[in-house]
Amino acid sequence: MKDTQIKKLIEAEKKRQKKVINLIASENYVSKDVLEALGSELTNKYAEGYPRKRYYGGNENIDKIEELCRKRALELFDLAEGSAGAQAGKWHVNVQPLSGSPANVAVYLALVPPGGKIMGMSLDQGGHLTHGHKVSITGKMWVQVPYGVDKNTEIINFDELKAKAVAEKPNIIVAGFTAYPRAIDFKKFREVADASGAILMVDMSHFAGLVAGKEYPSPFEYADIVTTTVHKTLRGPRSALIFAKKDARELDKKIDKAVFPGMQGGPHMNQVAGVAVALKEAKTSAFKKYALQVKKNAKVLADELTKFGWRVVSGGTDSHLVLVDTWMNGEKGKNGRGAVTGKEASDRLEKAGIIVNKNAIPFDARPPADPSGIRLGSAAETTRGKKEKDFKKIAEKIDKVLRGEW
Repeated sequence: MKDTQIKKLIEAEKKRQKKVINLIASENYVSKDVLEALGSELTNKYAEGYPRKRYYGGNENIDKIEELCRKRALELFDLAEGSAGAQAGKWHVNVQPLSGSPANVAVYLALVPPGGKIMGMSLDQGGHLTHGHKVSITGKMWVQVPYGVDKNTEIINFDELKAKAVAEKPNIIVAGFTAYPRAIDFKKFREVADASGAILMVDMSHFAGLVAGKEYPSPFEYADIVTTTVHKTLRGPRSALIFAKKDARELDKKIDKAVFPGMQGGPHMNQVAGVAVALKEAKTSAFKKYALQVKKNAKVLADELTKFGWRVVSGGTDSHLVLVDTWMNGEKGKNGRGAVTGKEASDRLEKAGIIVNKNAIPFDARPPADPSGIRLGSAAETTRGKKEKDFKKIAEKIDKVLRGEW
C-alpha cells in the first residue's frame, strides 16, 4: 500500500486485535477468504437493481454472485426449494442491506405506515436502537410500544407482553435483542402476534450463527420476517440479510422495493460476495462444532463469574452473550466483590487487555453513559480456538481486574 499513514494504522489495528482478549458480543473474526472477497475487484462494479433487472450493463457475473448468495442463505437455514425442513420453499431473502440497522428500517418502511406502532424490547432491557427507540429514526418515524423483562426473573413475561400487545395493537412486533442472554420462545411470540393482529419480525442478528449451527431455536416456523446481521455469530462481513415469508401479503416484494429503490442505490457487491463465502463456511460441520463451543464457553464464563460473586443477569445464558451486573446497587457482593460501575469495569478490563462494553442492565438506576453492567460474548475468542478451560482463566482474570488485584 502506497498510503503509508493508513497502512501503519491498519498494521497497528491488526496488532491490537491479536494482543487482546475480545469479549465484544457483536464482534468476530472473518476468514481470509471473506477478506479476499471484500478486497476484490467487485468493489469497482455498480449494480443498482436486482439480478436480471439492473440499471447498468456488465452485470452478468454480479448477477450470478447475488443469486448464489441468496441460494446459500436459504440453504443454510433449510429454507431452499428441496430442503428437508418444513419451511422449504416458503421464504425469500434480500442480501443487499448494507448493515443491520438499515435492514430493520427497510422492513418498517415496507410494512409499517408513518406513525404506526413498533412493539420492541426497550433499549434498557436488552433491545436495540432500531426496535423503535426514540433516538433512532425508528422512534422518530414510528411509535415504539416497549416491552421488557420481569423484574424478578429478568426473563420476558409473555402474559404481560400479550396483554400489552392486545391493548396497543402494534403493526409489527420485534422479537430480538442486543443484550438479552436467554433463548427466545418464538412460538409464544407468534401467539402474541396472532392475538394482536401484528406482523412478527425476528431480529436474530446476535444469534444467527447459533441458529445455523442448530444450537438455538429457529425462528422461521413462526416468524413473518427475519432480519440478521452477518458479522456477529455468523462470522461474516459487516452486512445484513432480510428473510420474508412468501404468501398473499407479498411481504417479500414490498421489502425488496423498500431496500431498492426505497433506501439504497447500488449494493456493495464485494460485501455480498463476502457474505456468500461466509454462508458457505457456516454450512460446514466445523461451523456446527464452533456454534456448540460458543455456547459452552459462554456458559462457563457465566458460571465462573457467578462463583466469584458477580451477579449474572437472569442467572445465566442460553446463547453467546453474558450480561453482568458489576455495580450490584453499589454494595459489596460475597467475598467483598462488587460496586464497580460498568464504565469503570470496561476501562479497567481494557487496560488489562480484555475488551468488553459497558451496558445497562434491566431496570438500571444508573445513566447510560455509566451503567451498572458489562456485556460479554464468547464468539470471537471461540473463533480463535479457546475452549472451556480458557474461559475459566478469562473469568478468573476478569474477577481479579475488577477487584483491583491485577
